[in-house]
Amino acid sequence: MTRDLIINSIPSGVEIALLEDKLLVELHKEKSNNNYSVGDVYLGKVKKIMPGLNAAFIDVGYEKDAFLHYLDLGPQVKSLLKFTKIALSGKGELISMDAFSLEEDIEKNNKISSVISPNQQILVQIAKEPISSKGPRVTSEIAFAGRYLVLVPFANKISVSQKIKSVEERNRLKRLISSIKPKNYGVIIRTVAENKMVADLDADLKNLVAKWESVSKKLMAAKPPQKIVSELDKTNVILRDLLNESFNSITVNDTLIFEDIHQYLQQIAPDKVNILKINKSRTPVFEVVGIDKQIKSSFGKVVTIKSGVYLVIEHTEAMHVIDVNSGHKMNTDMSQEQNALEVNLEAAKEVARQLRLRDMGGIIVVDFIDMNEGSHRRLLFEKLRDEMSKDHAKHTILPPSKFGLVQITRQRVRPEMNVEILEKCPVCDGSGEIKPSIIFIDEVENNIRYLIQEQNEKQLTISFHPFIYSYLTKGIISARVKWYFKFHKWIRLKSMASFHFLEYHFYNQAGDEIKM
Repeated sequence: MTRDLIINSIPSGVEIALLEDKLLVELHKEKSNNNYSVGDVYLGKVKKIMPGLNAAFIDVGYEKDAFLHYLDLGPQVKSLLKFTKIALSGKGELISMDAFSLEEDIEKNNKISSVISPNQQILVQIAKEPISSKGPRVTSEIAFAGRYLVLVPFANKISVSQKIKSVEERNRLKRLISSIKPKNYGVIIRTVAENKMVADLDADLKNLVAKWESVSKKLMAAKPPQKIVSELDKTNVILRDLLNESFNSITVNDTLIFEDIHQYLQQIAPDKVNILKINKSRTPVFEVVGIDKQIKSSFGKVVTIKSGVYLVIEHTEAMHVIDVNSGHKMNTDMSQEQNALEVNLEAAKEVARQLRLRDMGGIIVVDFIDMNEGSHRRLLFEKLRDEMSKDHAKHTILPPSKFGLVQITRQRVRPEMNVEILEKCPVCDGSGEIKPSIIFIDEVENNIRYLIQEQNEKQLTISFHPFIYSYLTKGIISARVKWYFKFHKWIRLKSMASFHFLEYHFYNQAGDEIKM
């Protein structure tokens, strides 16, 4: 499998597309002013305790208070509260974790009022971004993820990813980390740490310890609610978590982002620096690599697969429902049962992709085509499980019921990705009334006349929707050739698939758009 990461810088932020074997599987949009991202650490203030929920609401500066449940406090919360209190006391001295004495762990089943109280200042980390009308969900079990390790202050425990199966390797990694780990820090060893040298692990650990020490410094002058430290931006998080040998290329369209990623790659994977490329073309980078077309075909209520199979995706307040339809795909040489199995296996791959692409979370019910044989239902379950194994979000899949329903739960920490693919009518602008379409070409021609004869533009380029482009260039004596004889200048035309049907734009010799 090959992976390509495409990063498109736009005025409002950054769009990030992850392709696997040239197929779009993840789409992220990061706003330039995006606060309350997963991993951000805030100094908050306890607003109120809710004994019935065994939870508290924390003021972190968002319009809705953050939700903190007792189970999200973490066993070492008393040590964290003590550390925070000392840092905020105003003594101006950096607290040494090596000399810090840990408090006892809290009980698993207790009341939140026995640990925190109203108006108390507490350090929390965003675990779930604000979604819909809900505020963020937070945890006081602070953890910082690196390339190979996850650092958990006050934990003093070493854990190894369950995906590392070799007992020898697990023991080797534990011995290495225990020899370099500072006192009063817990460490979780990630899957990518397998077979890595001690120098790589030590460098990662030092970076994470430095991040925690920066929290200590900022705490001394902090007043709630205040952000103390930010998680990496989404681009670097994807690189940190997914970058491996299967990455084929990373393409960006912005010089600053290019330099930032180049610097980050040199830190985490110097051997991968050469796969980073910059796209300096005037054509949008998503247009160049064909992502715009994939977005248009992958979002919306009905998603059609090339073979003719299609999915109908409905969203409700409580769950998401996906209906699988065979469409025109039907092989007359096979039985109805075999046809149903083939359609379902094909749909299972697309369902797994859609969950990642839209970042759908909560309860998902998929209505596959009914199959009578138990062996076929097992094949479908295994296929869906294999396809979902590529998904890094925590999920659970139940085997198909006798009615063909598959229930999936998938962790959601961010709002669902929703791309509106229905466009407002470009002709009437949503009014329902249009000007005569016969004068469209006359309107373009009048603008050309103005720009060439009045504004003295030396060279013109016009971008059109592909249908209009084809009309203007068809035939030996096309509209473009007629313009050449009329204005004595060759007008360059470009086809842009992302344009509305009657949308067009003029560009000068330097490639800058001319506003009409």
